[in-house]
Amino acid sequence: MKKNGGLGQSTSKPDRKTIEKNRRIHMKNLCFELASLMAHHNFKPSKSKEILSQQDQLDLAAAYIKQLKERVEKLKEMKEQVMKSMEASSSSGAINTIASVGLTLPVVELKDLGSSIEVILITGLNKNFMFYEIISILEQEGGEVLSASFSTVGGKIFHTLHAQAKISRVGVETTRVCQRLQELISYY
Repeated sequence: MKKNGGLGQSTSKPDRKTIEKNRRIHMKNLCFELASLMAHHNFKPSKSKEILSQQDQLDLAAAYIKQLKERVEKLKEMKEQVMKSMEASSSSGAINTIASVGLTLPVVELKDLGSSIEVILITGLNKNFMFYEIISILEQEGGEVLSASFSTVGGKIFHTLHAQAKISRVGVETTRVCQRLQELISYY
């Protein structure tokens, strides 16, 4: 601490060492927060006991952000195509706009999030699809459904399920779940 002249007032100004220490602690906390926001499968090292350095984690985070940006751009383009085709079909009276942009219903997407998975299923309104069948497939393959929801947008129904492994050591066999879901939707 420094005293201000001879006035007897003291002003506390941290020294360089303290400032640097606080900066490093702040950066370390930010890196931990970044790692917690990333999907766990992005931080899995090649060897199970190998620990990634902070620089490797930052490199993986940058690559993951770039990948997400590309995915967002693709989804925006796809949305624009669908919106244009819906506008064109509504003016011409056409019913099936999905086929014009290359999507066929039903569509299933499975995301492996480490110890949990997310299943997104898009079906048409005319499909008599049983929601409980999706849940039973997940449970039969070792998953425990945490949340399940659906919403109707336009002529499509979006089913979203979040599940985690009942036994974390065993996990959920995502390839088997995906295969069984494909079989289920092809049946309908």
